[in-house]
Parts: sequence; structure tokens; C-alpha cells
Amino acid sequence: MKKIIYGKAFVLGNNIDTDQIIPAEHLVYSLTDEDEAKKYGHFALSGVPVSQSGLPKGSIPFIDDDEYKSIFNIIIGGTNFGCGSSREHAPFALQKAGVQAIIAESYARIFYRNSVDGGFLVPYESTEKLIDKIKTGDLLEIDLENNSLKNITENLLYNLKPLGDVLPIIQEGGLFKYARKTGMII
Repeated sequence: MKKIIYGKAFVLGNNIDTDQIIPAEHLVYSLTDEDEAKKYGHFALSGVPVSQSGLPKGSIPFIDDDEYKSIFNIIIGGTNFGCGSSREHAPFALQKAGVQAIIAESYARIFYRNSVDGGFLVPYESTEKLIDKIKTGDLLEIDLENNSLKNITENLLYNLKPLGDVLPIIQEGGLFKYARKTGMII
């Protein structure tokens, strides 16, 4: 994994739950068949009402109608990101949509663990409320070594809480791959 994640922000609000990230009616696709798995990316964030997205009506959608990948690869969230059910489909869907990192004020524990355990994306916690400071479409740069976020559009720098021991797990592609590489399991 790169030491810098660069891309466009998609800003969401508080309490974005797993049914908003990937609605239950779209859980019918295979996670292992690539033709079906990409549909998780197509339907990622399709359950988020405009009132919770932090976007005004008529704003840019997360995924265009016929696409499977988003132009936004960094999500900025508020508190309790990923609350709801324990399904690992939520971080998987965001990864399939091209999301590399989420920066939120706080996470539902199971969403955070699923993100790390599956090696799906980098779940950073912010040290301050960013959903009012960053706008959808802003160009961002996350420095994984220095735990910082630069809003290139606004030329502002923010500190992020260190990832600690979870970064090597994510970089290896998930908990089982990390455990095999480090000799924890054979």
C-alpha cells in the first residue's frame, strides 16, 4: 500500500449505517465472483438519504448510474460511522466502489473491525469535526506515516489519530493474510 492516499472527498453526516452503505436488497450478489462483486460498488451508499449526506438536493451522486466505481475515493464522515448490522458487506462495497480510506469522528466498532480484518480500507479517526470543514469534491492527501490529512483545495492540514497496529493488517490485505505472513498461523 502507498504511504500517501490522494483523491477526492465525499462528505457524509453522522450515524451512516450499514443499510445506507449497502442496502439489504443488494446483498444477493456473490462476494467472490468478480462480475457479481462489482455490483456492490455500484450500489455503495445508495441508501443514504440526501438529508444525511451533507449534500444539497441535486448534488453529485456517489456513483454515476452506469458505473461501478466512484470518482470519490476518500469518505469524510461524522460520528458513529458504520452503525447498524455487523455485515462485512459494508466496507467491502465501499472498497469495490474505489474507496481507499474513511476519516470519521468515530466508528461503530464492528464496522471498524470489518474494515481492518478484511483489509478493505483505511479507517482513520479525526481529531476534530471535519464534515463542516471539507466539501465534497475537495482534493485531499492522507499521509499514512505522519497521520495527517491535507486539504489541497483549501491548503489546510489536519491531524489524524494514529492507526497503530492496524495499519500493517490493512496493508497486508486483511487479518488472515497478515497472520500467515507473520507466522501466527500456517
